[in-house]
Amino acid sequence: MKRTYFKKNILAYLVPALTASFFLFLIGISIFSVQYKTRQFSGDAMASDIMQLAAIFDNIHKDCTILSFDYQKNPINFLNVKSFSGSEVGPMNLAHPEHWKGPYVQDNLAMQNKEYQIVRTDAGYFIVPGQGVKLPNGQIVGEEIHFDEQTDIPYMMLKDRPLHFNDRPLAAQLKLQDMRAAIDLDDLPDVQLGY
Repeated sequence: MKRTYFKKNILAYLVPALTASFFLFLIGISIFSVQYKTRQFSGDAMASDIMQLAAIFDNIHKDCTILSFDYQKNPINFLNVKSFSGSEVGPMNLAHPEHWKGPYVQDNLAMQNKEYQIVRTDAGYFIVPGQGVKLPNGQIVGEEIHFDEQTDIPYMMLKDRPLHFNDRPLAAQLKLQDMRAAIDLDDLPDVQLGY
């Protein structure tokens, strides 16, 4: 009888403990799955946004000829502008602003409520995630990743580097260098180039 009581007493504690452990295990798997899917979604959305922005700036350059940007880091918060006066929209200087076909987007694209940016480096202009954006690899732009003139963004876009996720780059180079060489600068309005 003593043995039966001991067996029942162990079962009375063991079954709830195993049940609780099983539920904790399921909760842990759920949290891991949500974090993984959020990371996946964030990285895919970032790569898609950057490709969309690159296409928009390519069209703007074909139509208006982008001359330069005012700063080393330029927020992309002006693509919803319908019309403007002068040769500058946001921080972007244009040779032919009269050919502007905006708005290019209804709402400016952002990731984690932070605007994308165009940064100037020695290798050219690049569209990158904005300051404070947490990348899928966990690094944060402006904290672990800094963009200055010497930053090698093409290298960072390679596989297994910070600006690469799921076989897609998280940055795009603007193809402005070749076009600027073909422009006759004497025919342009007086605009200060930001090189």
